[in-house]
Amino acid sequence: MTMKRLICLMSAVAMIASAANAVEAPEKSRSHGGNAVKQELKNHFKFYGFVRNYFAVDTRESVAGTGDLFYYLPLDVNMNEDGSQDLNEQASFRFLALTTRLGVDVTGYQIGRTKFGAKVETDFYAGLTNKINGTAQLRLRQAYMTIGWDKLAMGDEGQASVMLKLGQTWHPMAADQPHVTSLETGTPFNAFSRTPMVLMDASLGKYFMITAGAIWQMQYLSQGPNGASAEYIKYAGTPEGYVGLTLKTDEGFLARAGASVLSIKPRTTGENSNNVTVKVKDRITTVNPYVYLQYRHKTFEVKAKTIYSQAGEHMNLMGGYGISDKSFDDGHYEYTPLQTSSTWASLSYGKEWQVMLMGGYIKNLGAKDDLVNVNGVVDPSDFYFNANGFKNLNSMWRIIPTVAYNIGKFTLAMEYNYTAAQYGDGKSYNAKGLSTEGLHWVGNHRVQMMVKFTF
Repeated sequence: MTMKRLICLMSAVAMIASAANAVEAPEKSRSHGGNAVKQELKNHFKFYGFVRNYFAVDTRESVAGTGDLFYYLPLDVNMNEDGSQDLNEQASFRFLALTTRLGVDVTGYQIGRTKFGAKVETDFYAGLTNKINGTAQLRLRQAYMTIGWDKLAMGDEGQASVMLKLGQTWHPMAADQPHVTSLETGTPFNAFSRTPMVLMDASLGKYFMITAGAIWQMQYLSQGPNGASAEYIKYAGTPEGYVGLTLKTDEGFLARAGASVLSIKPRTTGENSNNVTVKVKDRITTVNPYVYLQYRHKTFEVKAKTIYSQAGEHMNLMGGYGISDKSFDDGHYEYTPLQTSSTWASLSYGKEWQVMLMGGYIKNLGAKDDLVNVNGVVDPSDFYFNANGFKNLNSMWRIIPTVAYNIGKFTLAMEYNYTAAQYGDGKSYNAKGLSTEGLHWVGNHRVQMMVKFTF
């Protein structure tokens, strides 16, 4: 009996030990796997982001998005019934932390000579409207992969490198931005768009780089008969094309020139002379060239860019297009782009204490060809214009001085933004779509403070 009890006890101990080993082994495996995951994250993943707060005061009602932080321009005069008050001369204040951002860069993966990487970036301010009680929604900001090859033979002694980006990132005409801390980064004087694309950067030796890409539309869209929509590029079947050349020197000078070409179909059907709905071949093709210059020496930097845009509304530039006065039949229309010149320059000096200054000017150049008219009268309802601008806008200018204090990962900045817009009375438009009667200026003073902690 005693022997049987001993055997039973030894068997029980053996079973417990076996069970303990069975439990411990996965723990060790998990621990080893956890270390591997940590090493993988350390070697290939870099997480980043910031928390940012804006405090802003305006002296006039304005066009602005994202909780009124993304500033465009002041609204035109809106007199009351007896003409004694301008109802748009109204001060306002806001304090929001909507632009908090999170992102991750992925690098260090390689197969043979081919290197792979990626970026995913998100923030919290898309979808902010009064209709949803001011709730900020998480949205996609950037998401792309990279495929690259470097140390490629070029000539006798030179080397080249090539990198492809596939996904959503900055439009190449919007990537170079002025020295400001405001959310709109110079818009609408500067292009602003992040959008799906396939982009190639080819560095040819030490000083030159060629960029070419095929670009689609998602958030920032062309205008048309049905408002802002991706349908126009969808039915055109052709992406926006881009090509650019960059020169960079050892002395801190950089020059870049490029152009995009966009062809869209504003309509797919129309009515012929017999009031029968037919398929039409409406199409408008536009070109948007630009030049960008930059110089940097120690903590001093100066930048400048000028853009000539034809229907650049898909890049948040002022503009659009209209129906031209060229003959059309069987329901087919001809279109003409509205042209705009947008120029800005900025400078920055200092590191811990940083001073910045940005100035910009926009001029509405009117339509390329005469617009359709009835008895010599142009109807502005035949314009497909930037939703953030106005058809009777003639010109606009802006100046922004900024002072920032940077200490480690913390930044405190104070910015003053004065934007002045020249409007016509909007009662009549000439053949080029310009409202040139009753020209007058309105301006808005914006004082804005930004507090940001980067991690």
